[in-house]
Amino acid sequence: MLSKKKIGLVLDLLEELYSDARAELNFTNPFELLIATILSAQCTDVRVNIVTSDLFKDLKGPSDFLNLGEEALIDKIKTCGLGNSKGKNIIKTCEILVDKYKGRVPSSMDDLINLPGVGRKTANVVLSNAFSLPAIAVDTHVFRVSNRIGLADSNNVEKTEVDLMNNIPKKRWTKAHHMLIFHGRRVCKARNPLCETCPINKYCLYFKRGERE
Repeated sequence: MLSKKKIGLVLDLLEELYSDARAELNFTNPFELLIATILSAQCTDVRVNIVTSDLFKDLKGPSDFLNLGEEALIDKIKTCGLGNSKGKNIIKTCEILVDKYKGRVPSSMDDLINLPGVGRKTANVVLSNAFSLPAIAVDTHVFRVSNRIGLADSNNVEKTEVDLMNNIPKKRWTKAHHMLIFHGRRVCKARNPLCETCPINKYCLYFKRGERE
């Protein structure tokens, strides 16, 4: 991994590049973000936003989703992919929210990951963006980019999250998460990353090892 000094320099450069880095899922409250993030599994944010722009017009809370029912919900979200499993998880989650939390989304990691369809990544997205709590959600972009550069050194998501939490100051966790996603989508792509023109290639371990595809 890079030294903490170099990690700080990398984050500074990323912040210059992506000062506007933020969540790209559209939402107005924690419940909408929770549903949108569940839908975003193996789906683009652009597609999710198209689906939720219609979904959230009439469905304002978990009770509305329960009244709609699983079959009708699956029909509305099918273009996000994995419609059957996502629909089932959303309905079960809404039941728990109504029965246990009076319709509100809980703001703790332990409570969130006990909701169907919610893992650490989804929970961290909700905690950081809906409740403004420091968190690093490790999706495919964050995992790839952080391990390539040297912000982390792990072959799995869980350990990558731990590495990033240890190596990045807590106050920068949320912004770092968004910046790494932006960099992964625009420059450090899964295939054919734009290494030669990448502004942080002088620090990047992947670039220095010459592992570019």
